[in-house]
Amino acid sequence: MLSCMNKALETLKTRGFFQQCTDVDGLSRCMDKGPVSFYVGFDPTGTSLHIGHMLPAFALRHLQEAGHHCVALIGGGTARIGDPSGKTEMRKMITYDQIDENSAAIGAQLDRFIGFNGKTAILENNKNWLADLNYIDFLRDIGSHFSVNRMLTFEAYKKRLETGLTFVEFNYQLLQSYDFLQLNERHGVTLQIGGDDQWGNIVAGIELVRRKNGKEVFGLTFPLITTSDGKKMGKTEKGALFLDPEVTKPYDFFQYWRNVTDSDTKRFLLLFTFLSVEEIETILAGNINEAKERLAYEVTVLIHGKEAAEAALAGAKAAFGGGGDRASMPTVTIPHERFEAGIGVLDLFFEAGLVGSKSDARRLVDQGGARIEDSAVTDIKAVISIDSLDADGEVVLRAGKKKFVRVITR
Repeated sequence: MLSCMNKALETLKTRGFFQQCTDVDGLSRCMDKGPVSFYVGFDPTGTSLHIGHMLPAFALRHLQEAGHHCVALIGGGTARIGDPSGKTEMRKMITYDQIDENSAAIGAQLDRFIGFNGKTAILENNKNWLADLNYIDFLRDIGSHFSVNRMLTFEAYKKRLETGLTFVEFNYQLLQSYDFLQLNERHGVTLQIGGDDQWGNIVAGIELVRRKNGKEVFGLTFPLITTSDGKKMGKTEKGALFLDPEVTKPYDFFQYWRNVTDSDTKRFLLLFTFLSVEEIETILAGNINEAKERLAYEVTVLIHGKEAAEAALAGAKAAFGGGGDRASMPTVTIPHERFEAGIGVLDLFFEAGLVGSKSDARRLVDQGGARIEDSAVTDIKAVISIDSLDADGEVVLRAGKKKFVRVITR
């Protein structure tokens, strides 16, 4: 099947962006005739996208580079009620003002990654057609095309029925389907892409467009990405891996990718970089740690820019003995007077942010994971003085093999 598939779709499948398609042969023929307009939605329930949200955006870029036209849709209208897909309980309601602020912030993040030009790359917000809907007219014109029995067969609703599905959430599929109809009419959109948890909503939208406009449209979903040990993609000890540098520092962002498991490296190079498949194979034929470093560098460049990626790389090299600039390492300031008086090792590791509590610091020392520069700390009652500082009044603390911080005292 792969040999007769449209080249852009073949690229998506080769790189791991292909789970289900409503009609792959029909979509291939449509793409072979010329540019297709497609859309993907982004939910503005937070102030920043995280890396899990970006998988569709990477697929979007591949289709965009193949000459197809994209619409990134901010769900400023649908966020007012929340999507039940993939959720075990109702989303927390947030204010309309907060949704608008989130929409603006997320739109700016997407613009940096996609580059909207208003023609072949468009940013839309479904608030524009949902906020002032007449409910009675909507039920009459749109709701009449939906079967409750059919809706309840979709996995998103079946799961939520186990814990309680509100009527507000039950309306979500109608609204997302209406998005597809609106985008078809406004921008000629004939394809929706998204995560596989959106399959039911996408299929419903396709049927609505066919019923209302008689047009052939398509849907394509990607696998929901987890790491090889079953954890949700982009989850860290501190929470989700956000794109906002004020929430997830570029260095921490870099280190997440640098520390992925060996078995995830190839998959993530294919999904989260634009390196060619051939170049990825060449990279993987060498040292696996160098491959993970390349992964971290490439993704950080795409999200935070080359300067931030270079600084993160230099900080990592400095921390792990490969040269580099110590000034690029994660840094905290602790007053010089604390070292003059002597600071307890548990207090030091806690105040430096390497542990979440002094109890965690105690466990770290007891388990042999605490180091000051290259020296292990084995006594939980140890007091650290100015003798541990270098000539510049600095010291590097390490927690385990992967966490470290540069402490400055000036």
